[in-house]
Amino acid sequence: MPDSLRITAAEIDPQLLTLPWRIPLAEWPSSAIVKLPKGISRHIVRFSQLSETVIAVKETTAEMAQREYDLLGALQRLEAPCVRRVAVIDGRADEQGRPLPAALVTAHLKFSMPYRALFTQTLRPDTATRLVDALALLLVRVHKVGFRWGDVSLSNTLFRRDAGAFAAYLVDAETGDIYEGGLTDGQREHDIDIARTNIAGEIMDLEAGGRVEIGVDAVEVADQLVATYRELWSALTEAESFALTEAWRITERVERLNALGFDIDEMTIETDPEGTRVSIQPKVVDAGHHRRRLLRLTGLDAEENQARRLLNDLDEYRSRTARSRDEDVAAHEWLTRVFEPVVRAIPYELRTKLEPAEVFHQVLEHRWHLSQQRGASVPLAETLTSYIRDVLRHRRDEATIMGPLTETLTSTMSTTGPTRDWRDLV
Repeated sequence: MPDSLRITAAEIDPQLLTLPWRIPLAEWPSSAIVKLPKGISRHIVRFSQLSETVIAVKETTAEMAQREYDLLGALQRLEAPCVRRVAVIDGRADEQGRPLPAALVTAHLKFSMPYRALFTQTLRPDTATRLVDALALLLVRVHKVGFRWGDVSLSNTLFRRDAGAFAAYLVDAETGDIYEGGLTDGQREHDIDIARTNIAGEIMDLEAGGRVEIGVDAVEVADQLVATYRELWSALTEAESFALTEAWRITERVERLNALGFDIDEMTIETDPEGTRVSIQPKVVDAGHHRRRLLRLTGLDAEENQARRLLNDLDEYRSRTARSRDEDVAAHEWLTRVFEPVVRAIPYELRTKLEPAEVFHQVLEHRWHLSQQRGASVPLAETLTSYIRDVLRHRRDEATIMGPLTETLTSTMSTTGPTRDWRDLV
């Protein structure tokens, strides 16, 4: 290892020092590489394994690596959905002493996939819809904390399954900036325009390769992202006025925001001088209403839609066993008697197929299908046996997704079917 190697990191895994930093990233030996699919990138990117974490290594300039490292740290502190920074490696040189590019190291987001790895052969209309909806929510969330992305695209995003939908995470922050005073409308509109252009281009690229089903229109998909973004932004930020006799609309507004996954920190309510109308302006905290409730009750950390689905099952369990029982007691019983037995029943060799919360969601979905076919409710134990045998065993591992070299990815993943409300399952 060169004497001049400089590492910037909050914590250093000793195994980080053993990676072949004297060798250009494009020439790293296969022994140092973990084969995972990646999105399109202007930089050389490789995945490698540390003690307990898979990392992504990207070659860039020292200035850009440090800048993106700092931005990712700021986004993490603001609880924006993004990959976790690990280190900046600078002062690299080969065996002859010739300088090599600096490297930014981030943690691979477990169970996440680039958009090209989310379908088998062709992009279906429903998959395109769910992808842009997830990206629209991500864009709203980073805009709310004052982050101007600068290069919004599907390629710069990672996706995780979330109970039939997707959750999106920012993976490339090098073109962004954070503004403490928040973004202007012009800055937001610039990001929206970039997103629309990039997404249309990415879908057209898939179309040119014959990987888009009939019915997917690139411009319509891009326009949908804009429409979804505007709807979300309006619901989260716009003031609302109504008559004093319509005070119920305050509760309705709160419930609508909760349904979108957001909590209310505080709400400003003003009446006009005549006392005949009320104006409300909610102060909305970041997304994760259902995630936070599930974490508080059970200690489970899940995506937002997964959390909503699990909470529906928990609430159904509580109402079925004892409606007046303390919520915390019922949550503990549900965790130990319902959720954990399902997770423990998954054979060890299949546990990297999907994360536990997604498995539980899919078991409920499978139960719905079996019950529809039989015309009667199917016991959970029977459902679980059928799901493991007929569904889970035939999926690729989403924790590790081993496959071709990252720059020549040809195999991709399929999507799940449409989600349904838990009330349809019982």
